[in-house]
Amino acid sequence: MTGRWWKAFLGLLALIVALGACSGGGVDSAEPDQSQAPADQGGAESAAAGDDGANREVITTAHASLVVADPSAAADEVVTRAEDAGGYVEQRHESTDEEGEFLSAAVTARIPADALAGVLDALEEVGEVRSLDQQEEDVTQAARDLDARITALETSVDRLLEIMADAEDTSTLLEAESTLSERQADLEALRSEREHLSDQVAMSTLRVDLEARDQASVDPGGFLGGIQSGWNALLFFLDGLLLTAGALLPWLVVLGIPALAVFWLLRRRRRKRAGAAPREVSAT
Repeated sequence: MTGRWWKAFLGLLALIVALGACSGGGVDSAEPDQSQAPADQGGAESAAAGDDGANREVITTAHASLVVADPSAAADEVVTRAEDAGGYVEQRHESTDEEGEFLSAAVTARIPADALAGVLDALEEVGEVRSLDQQEEDVTQAARDLDARITALETSVDRLLEIMADAEDTSTLLEAESTLSERQADLEALRSEREHLSDQVAMSTLRVDLEARDQASVDPGGFLGGIQSGWNALLFFLDGLLLTAGALLPWLVVLGIPALAVFWLLRRRRRKRAGAAPREVSAT
């Protein structure tokens, strides 16, 4: 009996070991390979990022301030450089003094986006650049939204045209025509908006302010500079004094009238007391 139980025990143990080995192998083979998925996902993300970077739509604007000897001649030079770069002038303004001398000028030009950097670098040859500001606005998402809406409306218009062609009764035809008119109007508005956005992206806006160099400036360290500084300080003091007086005047009116009334009543009471005192002395 002991030998039979021992053989049965060994057989059961072997069966358990075999089942454990089979189940372990099944789990290993069933597990998915995780090593390749992140690499593929990263590659897809990098490809999408590269595509977004290549197809970005950006509106660029720039503003420069220059000090020049002759604002009018400098404005002519800015116009020439803008036109040579393939752009055009939108606005030009010049101001003169009473003697006809040019004091300042301003030029607003539209320049191809890829040529803007060269024009900005060339401004140093026009005059002394005091300030230069350049801003960029990414409108890629707005452009894609417009493109999607335009595509959807174009599909809707084509479908309405098919419905009108296959219409068998007047009511269906009239309803399709009314809807078609609305969709075509919306489509034209979106196309116009998209063209304007594309123009803003393709042509950057540059504004250049040109100011005449002051030839008769006063040396701040000399005698005349001291007089000018003192005069400016006096004007500043008087301006502050007038400002303070104007701020206190309403308070003086509001508080001064009650104060005067109280002062008058106290003074009147004192006079009455002073007049009553001699009469009391004479009665005794």
